[in-house]
Amino acid sequence: MARKRTLWTAAVLGAVIVSLAVGQRQLAADLERQAVMAPVFEVDPYWPKPLPNGWLLGSTIGVGVDSRDHVFIIHRGNATLNARTEGGYPLTGPCCSGAPPVLEFDPEGNLVNSWGGPGDGYQWPSSNHGITLDHLDNVWIGGNGTPDSTRGIGFDSHILKFSHDGKFLQQIGVPGRRADSKSMDSFGRVAKVAFDAKANEAYVADGYGNRRVAVIDMTSGAIKRFWGAYGNVPSDSNYGPYRPDAPLIPQFRTPVHCAEPTTDGLVYVCDRVNNRIQVFSKDGKFVKEKQVAPRTMGDGAVWDIAFSRDAAQQYLYLADGKNERVYVMDRQSLEILTAFGDGGRQPGQFFAVHSIATDSKGNIFTTETYEGKRVQRFVYKGIRAVSKKDQGAPWPGRQ
Repeated sequence: MARKRTLWTAAVLGAVIVSLAVGQRQLAADLERQAVMAPVFEVDPYWPKPLPNGWLLGSTIGVGVDSRDHVFIIHRGNATLNARTEGGYPLTGPCCSGAPPVLEFDPEGNLVNSWGGPGDGYQWPSSNHGITLDHLDNVWIGGNGTPDSTRGIGFDSHILKFSHDGKFLQQIGVPGRRADSKSMDSFGRVAKVAFDAKANEAYVADGYGNRRVAVIDMTSGAIKRFWGAYGNVPSDSNYGPYRPDAPLIPQFRTPVHCAEPTTDGLVYVCDRVNNRIQVFSKDGKFVKEKQVAPRTMGDGAVWDIAFSRDAAQQYLYLADGKNERVYVMDRQSLEILTAFGDGGRQPGQFFAVHSIATDSKGNIFTTETYEGKRVQRFVYKGIRAVSKKDQGAPWPGRQ
């Protein structure tokens, strides 16, 4: 009897083990079916290397990459930090001073150059915003400052162009002009500039005062065309605050935060506070739109975008500074495949992730504004099956 009971027990245990194994295989198969193929990244906590001279960054408001994969950032901390204060408190001891506005890092994270600020022949923005490099490695900088009578400044209604090493080349637009979304000679607090080198055109996210995309000749700076949301003639009317349950308005809200052309003739526009990406042909005809995190209030969810570096630019990376994420999206369908990041101060987390760029190897670089005040690198690890919609902080070894 005891022997029969033992055999029966063993048979039951064997059946349970087989059932568990089958269940695990089925679960794995189900997860595999749910997974999507997407680019995967790991944060590099050692990039960049520490800055020299006790330098600190302020709100880090732009990032761009040149033809040698050198990374340029622009920040706003130099004026206040050089006054020896931080957060309203006096600084003591050997620390600290504000770094120059523009910093250049090599691929290993070494600081190799720094420059920027007021100079002869141009007016430095009262609040610099955005930095991008064209196909000749010239550096383009916008500004979103508002009038300040105590400092004797008006609107940042112009764009500055410098050589790779910081030599002044061109001022486009007239500083101090009031915002006007139909202006043909000035801008309205520019967020960012992007380029179509073949057409010799620059796309201006214009921006914080105006409510339009403006296209300019890269040589002369002349405005060639512009448009508002859905390809409409832009309007400066105040449509009131964004409401998630209300119909989408027929114009951009400020800020229009990016306008990025692609190799297949499209332009992707960040309508930040409306929580939407709008896609246009390069002549301004509306193609489609996608809302992201549509219940996001305040600063909005659509801050900046960059494209993967494959020939087809298959993937779009969207920085969401309100929800502290970078979304990985299929560029054609605008489907969100996965996301990484989280709110916080540790590597791979964000405090107001503001700008995003990619290098030739597919790595992602982000900057953080407000009290974020840093640049981070996310190393491209290839295309893999990803089942998590939200990966959290992409620490090494978590994939």
